[in-house]
Parts: sequence; structure tokens; C-alpha cells
Amino acid sequence: MLIARSIALFVVAALLEIGGAWLVWQGLREHRGWIWIGAGVVALGLYGFVATLQPEANFGRILAAYGGVFVAGSLAWAMVADGFEPDRYDVTGALICLIGVAVIMYAPRSGAL
Repeated sequence: MLIARSIALFVVAALLEIGGAWLVWQGLREHRGWIWIGAGVVALGLYGFVATLQPEANFGRILAAYGGVFVAGSLAWAMVADGFEPDRYDVTGALICLIGVAVIMYAPRSGAL
């Protein structure tokens, strides 16, 4: 159950961070205005809050693992929101990142190196 909760929190965090950055991008680069930018800033702030809800207590481990989720999530967001078509190297890289997430977050631990 803790793994399922952790994965769900990673997904929510990715939606908030990637979505927030995309909204700011749209507001500035695509001239959609301050409402889009403000919504992006709120989403980015909520991302920071959601990250604290992870069951793991180590901030560095959570952020390191989230980096892999961010990579894969960014490609998925680009596909849905911008019509981006990833090539096999994009997909391979994203899968490698997600394997890294699994190792960092969910591998059994017996202590330090």
C-alpha cells in the first residue's frame, strides 16, 4: 500500500510541476496572459506541498527519484499537450529513468553502502 501511495503522489507531483511550468510557458511564450502564469505559479507551489506527503522521510531520496518521474512525465505531457512524438531513444531514456526511480525508492534497504 505504501508503494501505491508513493507512486500516486509522484504522479500528482508530476502533473502539478509539469503542468505548472507549462502554464507559465504558455502565459509568457505564447502570450496567453497573467491568468495562465498565476495558475502555473499556484500549481508549482502545490507541487512543493505534495512532495512532502511521500511516506519516505529522506528529502534527497525523494527528489532524486522524482527526477526520473519528471523526465518520463515531461515526455508524456508533451505528447498529450503539444503533439510531441517521442522517438525510441526518448522512450528508452524515460524507461531507464523509471527503473532508477524504482531502485532509489523501492529497493530493500539493509543499511548504508
